[in-house]
Amino acid sequence: MKIKNVFITGALLVSVVAFSQKDELKALKKIYSKEAPSDNDLNDYKANLTKLESVATEEGDKIHYNFFKGVLPKIELANSGVAQPSEMQLQKLFTPKAILDMALGCSAMLEYEKKTGKKVFTDDINKSITAIKPSLLNAAVALGDQKKYIEASDILYSIYLLDKNDPENLYYAASYAVNAKKYDKALSYYNELKNINYTGEGTMYYAVNKASKEEEYFGKDNTAKTSRDNYIKLGSHEKPRDEKIFSKKSEIYKNIVLILIDQGKSNEAKGAIEDARKANPNDTSLMIAEADFYLKEKDYANYTRVVNEALEKDSNNVDLIFNLGVISADSNNLQDAEKHYKKAIEIDPNYFNAYLNLAELKLRADKDFVDAMKKLGTTVADNKKYDELRAKQNANYREVMPYLEKAVEIQPSNDAAKKTLLGVYQALDLTDKYKALKAKE
Repeated sequence: MKIKNVFITGALLVSVVAFSQKDELKALKKIYSKEAPSDNDLNDYKANLTKLESVATEEGDKIHYNFFKGVLPKIELANSGVAQPSEMQLQKLFTPKAILDMALGCSAMLEYEKKTGKKVFTDDINKSITAIKPSLLNAAVALGDQKKYIEASDILYSIYLLDKNDPENLYYAASYAVNAKKYDKALSYYNELKNINYTGEGTMYYAVNKASKEEEYFGKDNTAKTSRDNYIKLGSHEKPRDEKIFSKKSEIYKNIVLILIDQGKSNEAKGAIEDARKANPNDTSLMIAEADFYLKEKDYANYTRVVNEALEKDSNNVDLIFNLGVISADSNNLQDAEKHYKKAIEIDPNYFNAYLNLAELKLRADKDFVDAMKKLGTTVADNKKYDELRAKQNANYREVMPYLEKAVEIQPSNDAAKKTLLGVYQALDLTDKYKALKAKE
């Protein structure tokens, strides 16, 4: 009898706990659904959240707890009664950590409801994602501009969690994590990009607004192309321009390898690149990543082998040749870099990055000229040497100028190309050219 009573008591306890959880979830859901929860509602929400945390043991209860905890800032904002909250109010409530908690809670709830087939919050979550995604993107960009890289990374990762159909946000989250030197986090993101086979390939669509005379960016999916083309047909825009976005797969694998090398895990790095090559043996971008790995490891024999293998497969692959130029430039092999960049231009006369990188390559010599001139005195011999160096410097500027002019012609809105060309014009006293380009800013 005593044993039987113990089991009955235990059963009653489980029943009470389950009933308690149902009451807490019911209370939280009721307050969540209110458009303008009162102060009492907000206090009840927080109290029930605290109670639920201590008794949530089942998967569903834990997911609901994290969801209701994550959307607490939304409840607080609704409680404030402010129709249009200020930027300061939003920043106070929706910190990068709060946004990440919200994203984790919402994404877990979406997965749970998909698995159980019971959609209670799914539609509301998706509606909220559509509404807040642009604001979150703007916030991430602003934080990045402020060099608050880890905060920007967290928000972009949150956006990815909320909308996994747009993995580009995960790619930029990884990039910002690298900038913040949070390599473990970056590695996690890059590995996820690798697992979902993200390439980032696409086309960006532009057109010039006839009224403002400014080139506008429409986006990079088929909808953006249709929208841009419709504006062209309506006559409000002209000069449509398509800009191809090349695969980021090589960069992703390369960054995984570089992080592993930085962490002293060369064997893992080698394994990562070998696995990538096995899965995609004919992907020349991965050959470039493998070649770069061998270059970092100073394994020049394997570096040469992989480069030759890549060129044998596609001797006129402009991206491959351009990337070989980048690798050569990074290793200070400027002669090979110049050869590869010029070969890329020969294959594709409108290859913007080759012109820009070729100009950068040539302008590296400028520091040597400046340093040498600074060391000179005021003797007759020094003045003569100064004039000789200045003449060589100007000759180098004149050699660079056509590459930069072509780059600006291809991409008129590229600030880096324009600023560099303006500097060259100024150095050569080409006032008319300087003023003409400056007027286009």
